[in-house]
Amino acid sequence: MTGLAYAEAGQGRALVLLHAFPLTRRMWQFQYGALSTGLRLVTPDLTGFGESVRATQTPDLGVVADAVVALCAELGLDDIVLGGLSMGGYVAMEVLRRRPGLAGALILADTKSGVDTEAARGNRERIASLLEDSGSSRVLVDEVLPTLIGDTTRAERPETVQLVRTMVDSADPAAAAWAQRAMAGRRDSGDVLHATDVPALVVVGTEDTLSPPSEAEAMCAALPRARLVRIAGAGHLSALEAPTAFNRAVLDLLELSARPGGG
Repeated sequence: MTGLAYAEAGQGRALVLLHAFPLTRRMWQFQYGALSTGLRLVTPDLTGFGESVRATQTPDLGVVADAVVALCAELGLDDIVLGGLSMGGYVAMEVLRRRPGLAGALILADTKSGVDTEAARGNRERIASLLEDSGSSRVLVDEVLPTLIGDTTRAERPETVQLVRTMVDSADPAAAAWAQRAMAGRRDSGDVLHATDVPALVVVGTEDTLSPPSEAEAMCAALPRARLVRIAGAGHLSALEAPTAFNRAVLDLLELSARPGGG
């Protein structure tokens, strides 16, 4: 058993999408339909989020990556298209470190391959401590939620803001604290990207301040066969904030990866 709850739809090549912190698989709701025709779309709740069980091990994104690898094995998935947004991108890169042949194509959205600065690590620990001490997700709503959404979404898409707020507000404080510490301790994945010679898509919202376009450009340069797509009017959650543009970019990648030679 992997401990991961998941949703799936469609048949065909598997597309496994990993969600952002501190959300759940519900963040991919606008990908169902658009990306589950001719594909088997699988969206797990990562360890401790949504309906998935909490981790008991020392905080480490490798624990989450191992659970994703185990889920793929349990479902009989190989040669998948692997995608992750924000924290999901960190986990995707850890999956590639463990199983370099698992993904035949890669999607990294609004994420980064480097480690946290000392200041960022300190802030993660501060938030983790507040989550534990209060037993409440309030600090996530007050401090994390505003950084997730771009100005355009806040001004023009109130229903998206409310959806994100609902997911953030429902996060398990203990699981969120564990994830913050796991992200603070993550390894640099530049070596993983250099070794990942498959068709790849790097997506970034032009209003993303957490993982800005400069980070996306660096990842694209590190990947041997990557294409960079900037999505105007989106912040850190491009798949939710601008799903039509995000889905089009993914479909373009899938078309490319299906050609002889894979682009």
